[in-house]
Amino acid sequence: MLHLDALNSPAAEIILSLSIMLLAGFLATRLTQKLRLPNVTGYILAGIAVGPYVLGLVPGSVIDGMDFVTDIALAFIAFGVGRYFKLEKLKETGAKVIVITLLEALAAFGAVTAAMLLVFRLPLPFCLLLGAISSATAPASTIMTIRQYRAKGPFVNLIVQIVALDDAVALVAFSMCSAMVSAVDGAGAVRPMTLLAPLLWSAAAVLGGVLAGLLLHALVDGSRSREHRLVLVIAVLLAITGLCAIVDISPLLACMAVGTAYINAGGRKLTFEEVSDATPPILLIFFVLSGARLQVPMLATAGLIGVCYFFVRILGKYLGAWAGCAVCRTQASTRRWLGLALVPQAGVSIGLAALAERILPGPEGLMVSTIILSSGVLYEMVGPACAKAALFLSGTVRKQPSEEEKPEEAAGEDSGYPKAS
Repeated sequence: MLHLDALNSPAAEIILSLSIMLLAGFLATRLTQKLRLPNVTGYILAGIAVGPYVLGLVPGSVIDGMDFVTDIALAFIAFGVGRYFKLEKLKETGAKVIVITLLEALAAFGAVTAAMLLVFRLPLPFCLLLGAISSATAPASTIMTIRQYRAKGPFVNLIVQIVALDDAVALVAFSMCSAMVSAVDGAGAVRPMTLLAPLLWSAAAVLGGVLAGLLLHALVDGSRSREHRLVLVIAVLLAITGLCAIVDISPLLACMAVGTAYINAGGRKLTFEEVSDATPPILLIFFVLSGARLQVPMLATAGLIGVCYFFVRILGKYLGAWAGCAVCRTQASTRRWLGLALVPQAGVSIGLAALAERILPGPEGLMVSTIILSSGVLYEMVGPACAKAALFLSGTVRKQPSEEEKPEEAAGEDSGYPKAS
């Protein structure tokens, strides 16, 4: 078998590796679609297959040299999340969605952090970052299930609003925890200036993101062609991401601020859809790279911890959603079954795991990445079944759709949430 690292041309090695990752991701989705699993699951499995621990088609040197792909992919993801912070929509939904989202996200964060700290006696930085990542939810599986069964009603509206805000809570929680982790020295003492600096830089990045979003609105919304709109949006996001890299902070909050400022300034939803249509190859490479980075030998070491994380996060999400619904006095059926629709996890969580791997020292960082990647595959497999159970048990859906019905025509599209990939 020809190994790319045997080539004498670094450029050829990188280009062929990119081709292999794209083709592997595409071929894997042919299988996952037949199994009715999300594309993300196929991408991760493809990465594991072409990575150094299975087929070894993509050299480790190429994988190690593509960290920038993580930042770029997260920039696009965060920009899309910012779309859902439109003030008009937030005022319409009132405090109910915010309360439920905060409680379910923070309950998962607290449960996972406590379990890792008290049961496994793991270092506090590890526990905090893993807990922050656990608060994220991947909406694609849930949204696809809603469309498939043509689900409508208050329960469905509540789900799509929560999953839209959920990742934003995770981004903020992770940014705060990463700043705290960076402020602790090797002896466990807190260095106030080290804690303050990342927070100040993050605040400055958010302000810069808001200004960039307003500038983007002025530049993009006019007589620009689709191609020029894409060029301007991508240029702004890359500029923000690069500036964040200079001061060694995550671009997540800044790029989310760009999207938030743009939509609230009167920006068009079409711009977000155009960016979403242009980024699948980047996101595919990002997820395949994440799978290729999975330390397969560490699965044995992380086994019990990973199993604990898998179930404790689900428990935290369920209890947090139940408590939020109880506080907001929702219907009993909503209170009982909302948590089941919040099980899937991928996308943002995988990006945050890649950032955590940079922040934590060697084995701990690899452990976080291993836990999130392996559990992410499981979450994306059981997520659709959990979402389906939530829809049926809550009484939102009472019968199976006929064979003639097309999933993409299903209800829920008027909620404003993007089509699931």
